[in-house]
Amino acid sequence: MTLDNRTEFIHGLWDELANFDAARSDEALLHLMGGLCTLTRAWAVTWVGAVRLEALLPGDAARGWRPRIIRHLHPSPPLSAATQEQADQLEQGEIDETTMRNLEGAGVFRANRLRDLVGPEWFESPYYRVYYQGLGHKDAVWVASPVNKDAESWLGMYRAHDQPFFSESERDELAYVLRGLKWFHRQLMLSQGLLVANSPLTPAERQVLRLLLTGLAEKAVAGELARSHHTVHECITSIYRKFGVNNRAALMALWLGQAA
Repeated sequence: MTLDNRTEFIHGLWDELANFDAARSDEALLHLMGGLCTLTRAWAVTWVGAVRLEALLPGDAARGWRPRIIRHLHPSPPLSAATQEQADQLEQGEIDETTMRNLEGAGVFRANRLRDLVGPEWFESPYYRVYYQGLGHKDAVWVASPVNKDAESWLGMYRAHDQPFFSESERDELAYVLRGLKWFHRQLMLSQGLLVANSPLTPAERQVLRLLLTGLAEKAVAGELARSHHTVHECITSIYRKFGVNNRAALMALWLGQAA
């Protein structure tokens, strides 16, 4: 791709994301991930919805930050198992140097290659061998987009063993692509319930929320999901409580960036 074509591709990607309505945030995320792969020749992408919890453990090196939702462009059992291992280690107070360095900039938009965060000796560490080389990864760029002081949207783009390391210009291009998408990160985090609660929405609540955002009435939502009206009503009540609103109009206002 020439520079002109790359710019056209990026602007086209922004326009395509804007065409996804709020009820299709999962599809929009996969579309963004695929676009980033095409642009940077990355072979894998991971999205993390991270929140900062109020209760910190003594000496918590992550300062309360925890991944609450993780999505992979190309999920697999080994990748899911490794992701769970890393999450468990973080809960136990074990934090890798790359994660620690990334979190030092929490609250500010940032884009870093692995080499921007750690020295060459890290690439000989057990962590790199297990969670990068062991999964087919050679290098990564992580871009963190703050949505508010307690929630951030992280995207990690990976290169495979037979690919070159990311250059500074490629890192900066990824930063350019994602810096202009704060509205998208907000919508994505809202759809997961991560801006309003310490725990994400349940799968059932997310199904109901997706249909609520299309404008369907409660009975129509129940029919679409083949569930009782009572069950769906209870689910909607729980959604409103988690988002701190009393009605659908206030819920929709969150997606428009207005005060509920």
